[in-house]
Amino acid sequence: MKIFQAPIYQKIVELYKALHLYRNLIPKQDRYVIWQKCENIIIEILEHLLLTAQYAGELKIIELNNLSRKLNTLRVLIRLTKEIKIIDNKKYIRLQEIIDEIGRMTGGWLKSLKQNTLED
Repeated sequence: MKIFQAPIYQKIVELYKALHLYRNLIPKQDRYVIWQKCENIIIEILEHLLLTAQYAGELKIIELNNLSRKLNTLRVLIRLTKEIKIIDNKKYIRLQEIIDEIGRMTGGWLKSLKQNTLED
């Protein structure tokens, strides 16, 4: 599948790997609650990306919007982990940089699809 070569797929995998790398540094009480939720959301983001690759037209736009919503939820949860001092600023910044890049890619893809839909 071409999607596995797509830059957005690579970034999502990079985000999961970073989160997974930090996992053992997270206190146990947080690892199995908020951190696990973050990992689950990244898996859901991957699912939406795979569905997006399979669909065309309006369904593709719907799945990208779902991906974007999940990404925004992840942003909030990662920020919360920093605010309650589960992760330090350096890890927070690293994760947010990747999330922001995925967000820009998603937004660009959505914008392109919407323009193509209007042209048809």
